[in-house]
Amino acid sequence: MSALLMQISDTHFGVERPPVCDALRRLARAQQPGVLLLSGDITQRARARQFAAARSFVDSLGIPAQVTLPGNHDIALFNVFERLLVPYRSYRRAFGAAHDAVFDAEGVRIVSVDSTRAYRHVDGELSADQIEAVARALDGAPAGAMRIVMLHHPVAVSRPDEKHNRVHGHREAVIRWRAAGADLILGGHIHLPFVRRLDGDGLRTAWAVQAGTAVSERTRPEAGNSVNLIRAITLRGARAAVVERWDYCSESDRFESGALSALALDAHH
Repeated sequence: MSALLMQISDTHFGVERPPVCDALRRLARAQQPGVLLLSGDITQRARARQFAAARSFVDSLGIPAQVTLPGNHDIALFNVFERLLVPYRSYRRAFGAAHDAVFDAEGVRIVSVDSTRAYRHVDGELSADQIEAVARALDGAPAGAMRIVMLHHPVAVSRPDEKHNRVHGHREAVIRWRAAGADLILGGHIHLPFVRRLDGDGLRTAWAVQAGTAVSERTRPEAGNSVNLIRAITLRGARAAVVERWDYCSESDRFESGALSALALDAHH
C-alpha cells in the first residue's frame, strides 16, 4: 500500500472559516492521511499572527509528515522593507526554510518547487534551473514510485479566462517534467479544483491536479471549500492514481465526498 496524501491549498489564514477548520480536523482524523501537502497561500497577508494560526492549525490535523510551499499571499504586500529584503522571513519562522525539496513517502516521491517571486505581485514563475532540478529529482525516484510535483501556481487551467494565472514557464516545465516521469502536477492559487490530462505531443501522460481553497472565505460561486485525498495503486501490474475531492457541506457541517478520479498512469522508463 502507498501513503495516503491530503492536498490542501489556499487556506488564507486571516480570513479562515472556523467551522470549516473544525470539519477538516475531523476529516483528517477519520481518513488518517500520512502526508499533508500544503500548496501555498497559507495566509491572507503574510502577518506573523496569521502564520502562527496556520502553524497551529496544521499541527492540530495530526498528520505525521508535511510538505509545504509559500504562495504569493505569503510574501508581505504592504511592508516594502520585508518584501524586498526578507520576503520569506515570516513563512520560514512558521514552516521552515525548505521551498524546493524532495520528500519520499511509501510508494510516492514528492518534489516541491517554489513558484513565488518577491518582485511579482500575483504571478508565479519557474526558472530554467528549477525546471531542471525538478526533472533530476523525478529521474531519481525509487522504482515504481508515483512521482508528484507540487507548486502553488497552476501549470494548466480549466477555463480560457484563467490562462493568465498559469505559472510563467509552464510550457517548458510540463514538457520536461513529463519526459522525466512526472505522474501528477499539483497546484492551487485559483481556488478552482479540477483534474486535467496533460498530453498531446507524443510524450507520456501526466495529470494536473488542482486544489480549491481549503478553509477560507475566498470561495468561488461555482466552487466552495474543498481538499483532495490522493493515493497510488497498482493493479495487475497497471499503475493508477486515485484523487478524491472532498467538499465542505454547510448543511451537514462536514467534508463530504464530492468527486473521484481514477487516473491511469504511464509506465516509467
